[in-house]
This record gives sequence, C-alpha cells and structure tokens, in this order.
Amino acid sequence: MAEKKMSAGKKLEKQLAWSYPHIAKEAPEQIEKAQEFAEGYKHFLTVCKTERECVNYAEAALIEAGYERFDSGKTYRAGDKVYEINRGKAILATVFGSRDIREGVRINGAHIDSPRLDLKPNPLYEKKELAYFKTHYYGGIRKYQWGTIPLAMHGVVIRKDFTVVNFRIGEDEGDPVFCISDLLPHLAAKQNERKLAEGLRGEELNIIIGSVPYPDDDVREPFRIRILQILNEKYGITERDFARAEIEMVPADKPRDIGFDRSLVGAYGQDDRVCAYPALMAQLATENPEYTTVTILTDKEEIGSVGNTGLHSDYVRNYITWLAQNQGADPKEVFENSACLSADVNAAYDPTFSDVFEDQNASYLNHGVVLTKYTGARGKSGSSDASAEFMAKVIDIMDRSKVYWQIGELGAVDAGGGGTIAQFVAMMNIDVVDLGVPVLSMHAPFEITSKLDIYNTYLAFRAFYE
Repeated sequence: MAEKKMSAGKKLEKQLAWSYPHIAKEAPEQIEKAQEFAEGYKHFLTVCKTERECVNYAEAALIEAGYERFDSGKTYRAGDKVYEINRGKAILATVFGSRDIREGVRINGAHIDSPRLDLKPNPLYEKKELAYFKTHYYGGIRKYQWGTIPLAMHGVVIRKDFTVVNFRIGEDEGDPVFCISDLLPHLAAKQNERKLAEGLRGEELNIIIGSVPYPDDDVREPFRIRILQILNEKYGITERDFARAEIEMVPADKPRDIGFDRSLVGAYGQDDRVCAYPALMAQLATENPEYTTVTILTDKEEIGSVGNTGLHSDYVRNYITWLAQNQGADPKEVFENSACLSADVNAAYDPTFSDVFEDQNASYLNHGVVLTKYTGARGKSGSSDASAEFMAKVIDIMDRSKVYWQIGELGAVDAGGGGTIAQFVAMMNIDVVDLGVPVLSMHAPFEITSKLDIYNTYLAFRAFYE
C-alpha cells in the first residue's frame, strides 16, 4: 500500500509547531546511562542529609580530584583547581579557564539545605512519662506529613571547651529512630475538623525520644534526666550544650527506586540536592574549560537565602572578587560578563492534582531539565526574570550539546509561587536563569524525580562549563 501523502497542514505543523519529547522515546540509549548516574546520586543522598554533610562530601571529592584551598596570595593559571568553604555550610569550587577572566566566569549554583525540623535551643522536656524534643520547622513543610514517620538526628554540638560532637543517629542498622505521634482515627473527630495546614500544628511537632525513667524517686523529672544521662555518658554533653548546637531531625528513610521500571528516585532532600549532585559532578568532570568555573553549593535558600551562609550575603561576591583580583582584573568587569545557571527544581506536573497547573507551561517528568525563566509569586514578585538574550544563549548551548530541556512555570498563575537563588545572583549584575529537575511531592519527606531528568541536568551543567 502506498504511503499516505502528508497534507499541507501536516507539513506546516511539523515545520512550525513544537512539543518537548519524552527522552526514553527519542533517546532510549540514555536509559542505562541515567540508571548508572543515579546510583552515585542515591549514595550521595544517603550520606548527605544536611548542608554540613554535603559540604564534607564535596570537599573530600574535590581534594581527591586535585583541588586545593584557595590562597589569595598565590597566582593561578589555566587548569588550576581551587575551592573555598564558608563556615562549614557552603562550598565553592573553581577551575581557572583559558580565557581572560575579564570575559566573565560561568557559575552553576545549587542549594544544599532542605526543609526539616530543627531542635529548639531548649528542646528537652517530659510529659506524662514520656521524654520529648521540641522542634521548630525549617522551610516550607506541610506539617501533617511529618507525623508517624521514622526520624533521624543529625547535627553538631559545640561543648563548653569548644570541642565538637557530631550526631548522626537513626541511619545505621541497629540505630534507634525517633517519631512524632498522631491521633488514631477513632479519637480524631475534633482534629478532623481542622484545615489541612493545621492537621499537625507547629507546637505539636514534638519528637518522642524515651519512656524509661532514671531510677531515683527524688528526681523531679526522671524521664528527662534519663535522656540527659544517656547523652552525657555517650557524647559528654549536658543540657546547657543544646544552646551551642545545630541539630536537625530528618527522615530516616533511604533513597529508593520507584516503579517496576526503576525509572524514578524517591528520597528525602531532593530539593535541591538533585541539582547539587549533578553540579558537583560536572565541576569534577571539567578539566580545561574556556571560562573560569564557579560551582556554588549554598545554604539557607529554603528560608530566603538569608544569613552569612546564604546567597543574600556577600560571600559569593567576595569569592569572585578574589578570583578577579588574583588574575589582575576589575571585579566589576568580571561580574558584568559572567553567566549563571541557578540550579533549582521546579514542580513536575501531577495528574492527580492537575488543577494547580497550567499544563501547557508545566514541566513534566522524563522531558529533561526545566528552564524556568522566572519564579516568584503573583506578578512575578521576587523573580529575576531572565532576558530573551540570555535565554537564547542558554538554549543554544543545550541544543548544541544535545541536552533535553523544557520550559516550565511553578504552577498556574496565582496558584502559589516560590523563589530561588537567581534573584541574589542577578543583584551582582550577572545574567542568570533557573535550570533544574522537575519534582513530584516537592518539600515532602519523600520526593520523586526522574533518573533521565537528573542525568540531563548533569549534561546541562557540563555543557555550560565546556
């Protein structure tokens, strides 16, 4: 039978219209590569559940790859590799390029903090023969999701003599875990009348840590004292030391493959470590770039990039200034000519909750990295809104390197909104656009991403540097 002749309209449609392809359909050879890349990523998620752990992991990987701590008094040449750490919670890495730094640097910036429960400065108490930790949630969580799941305790305590105690309890086989209780349905009639946002309230996020008293009838709070005894015997700390601590309670679950086809990753903290890991791997894979690279793994994005370890501070500006001065360049010229991919996630289209998306401008799993031209809320409030010229440059890089990409917005107009580090990079007079991975169940204790999207994010960061 003769092949049906394509109509004029069909030819025009093929020539002019565009839809973003499913990677597995168009490039099935990527499936195995993505599976392999995801194994390293899952290990990273397993060992890096806090920003401090991410920095430690990154520093070890950089040192192994031949990086050395940046020294402003030393002169560097093309190919030299340096890094710097900001207060143990943010890290920057650089390979000096062959081009004059006056032509600008190329930046991939991701954040390594994630929504969680922090212990209050005075967290320990007992009530009705149970010992608890009181918490203050960090970032945009849906509080009801954090009840009745196993939690692990990560963090650091600085003793009075300035010695350091590191905590990581609940991750290893045989470790205890911790938990927030919730009402049984038989007694939850009144609780059921609450709005969903108040299913569990902030002051109800109390973590059970013990139920056996110290054996002394003269002790007023024997359950609290028993916990203090354990902490002192095992870690040498007292209750007063909690004032010198950063303790984070995070889900104790391990990353898992999702689906019969193992195409997805389910894990805690993928916003934004799903971008941080590919950015770090791209930095490590870049040997002799044209432009000097700057990979940023930063802190505090989930609460507005505030504080001296967030992008609202001057630590990145200062680092790039030092790089410029080291090469005898005017920092203002370097900033003006620089470009950045703000590596952050977007909300993947969820068919179950389709009403909050505008499907023509949503991002989809397995369709590649998401270029998010603007974020913000309502009338783009809090957004840097990348220019048409810079969008054209980035898209050209992606196309020439055969990276699968798509355009996406964070939900329908007025349905919500959010922010990234892009606006703070833009404040340094640097061209910037958000590029990252679409995520299902973002900010939940167990988020979902596509291995194909993760792999293409790595390819995107490499292409941007090369």
